[in-house]
Amino acid sequence: MKKRIQFTDLTLRDGNQSIAATRMTREQSLRVLKMIDEAGFQAMELWGGAILDSCVRFLNEDPWERLEAFTLMLGGPQKIQALLRGQNLFAYQPYADDLVIAFVKQAVASGIGIMRMFDALNDERNLITALLATKAYGAKAEAAISYTTSPVHTIDYFVRYAQKLEDMGADQLAIKDMAGLLHPKDAVALIRELRAHTTLPLALHSHTTTGVGLLNGVIGMVYGVDSIDTAITPFAGGSSHPPVELLIVFAEALGLDHGLNKRLLLKIQAELFKIFEELKNTIPYYGKFYRPVDFRDVNSRQVDDILRLVANPTTDNIESALKISHQMLADLGYPSHDDRIFQSQIPGGMLSNLHNQLKQMGQPEMMDALMAEIPHVRRDVGYVPLVTPTSQIVGSQAAFNLISGERYALASDEFRMLLRGEFGRTPVPPNPEVVRRVLGDNESPLKYRPASYLPPVLEDTYDLPFVRTQKDLLLHLMLGQPADDLLQQRYGIVGAD
Repeated sequence: MKKRIQFTDLTLRDGNQSIAATRMTREQSLRVLKMIDEAGFQAMELWGGAILDSCVRFLNEDPWERLEAFTLMLGGPQKIQALLRGQNLFAYQPYADDLVIAFVKQAVASGIGIMRMFDALNDERNLITALLATKAYGAKAEAAISYTTSPVHTIDYFVRYAQKLEDMGADQLAIKDMAGLLHPKDAVALIRELRAHTTLPLALHSHTTTGVGLLNGVIGMVYGVDSIDTAITPFAGGSSHPPVELLIVFAEALGLDHGLNKRLLLKIQAELFKIFEELKNTIPYYGKFYRPVDFRDVNSRQVDDILRLVANPTTDNIESALKISHQMLADLGYPSHDDRIFQSQIPGGMLSNLHNQLKQMGQPEMMDALMAEIPHVRRDVGYVPLVTPTSQIVGSQAAFNLISGERYALASDEFRMLLRGEFGRTPVPPNPEVVRRVLGDNESPLKYRPASYLPPVLEDTYDLPFVRTQKDLLLHLMLGQPADDLLQQRYGIVGAD
């Protein structure tokens, strides 16, 4: 077993996104950023994911200025990680190669040192442009496996995909368990096989939405991952990531050097509770869960029992360890887990959005039926992993099926794109009957890498009064009208088209 474990802090990106709907402002983030850096984390995920969209739509912030403020405070990009959705960049559809290259170039220039990239379909062709650009412009390229479960998503499938990513030139690998679907008994087997068949540093990213994230973090330490994604209370637990306050206790019990300043972490936690209070209107957990957690609050007997069981990972032992980890989180005031996601596979943030959408439609009672319909749609479209944007596409199509009373009588443009292969190659071909019903007999799926059908966009001229810099243009081309609204407001332009 390794003698050292590294932790990556996701508090200000995925913790913020999962707990507070990505509404933490730049100023709020800057209040704790320097302390998080000084606490000793090997890396901090600060940008990407939904950050850019939220900055533009809800926070009235320029995401480039946010990133550059972080870089200035930290004195450089070395520890700054961003999450990139492959050919989809930081948005929801594939973009032309020249835009992907230009966006990566600017992101690295503005302060990204590590670019974690994933493709929602695990189609490696959708990562090649971003991966090469990341390395060419001087940042590390971490390629992630989008973990899901289905008859085709075997451990051998994920190992072969990881080997492809290594062969493509990735500097690091990550297991991205975005919906908390990686059951701990499967985590043991997957980590062991990846360690046996790949040579790159391996990170583990597992949400606590379904209650598996904490135990998976412990399993990662025992079975050889190099780094574990975590967050600081109160932006940990629930639909976020395992609390660092707990993982540190397990690391020390295992004799692993984690390099973190525990006293400083408690100071950060105290400031984060103030920010948590400021964001309470966007936090569904507020008032129901969370309280300050000290390392001494963690039950040492529970820690010892979990480690003993994990050391002999039979099915019964892993199930027992999982129950103890659930009790540990509950005892410390973290939100309860949601087992329904094992069936629907919808990530926690998307689940909350579906709840809200059905409520706004006056049909909240449809939620159970929707949870049952989503797996059917997912099967019909080729067992796609459910992560942005596929989770939204499949969830919306399931809702259309229920509302219309007939499957696929209505289909969104994005669902048609998914069937045509415009998002990439699905794990298995979609149901041919559904393809015929939705697309007709005259359309055939794309044969080549989807972006190869997209014309360049940066060779055109954009005579827009609110596009005054290259960074403005990139935002305009990726986010469209929301970015235009922000830029018009910034430059005091009224009535621009």
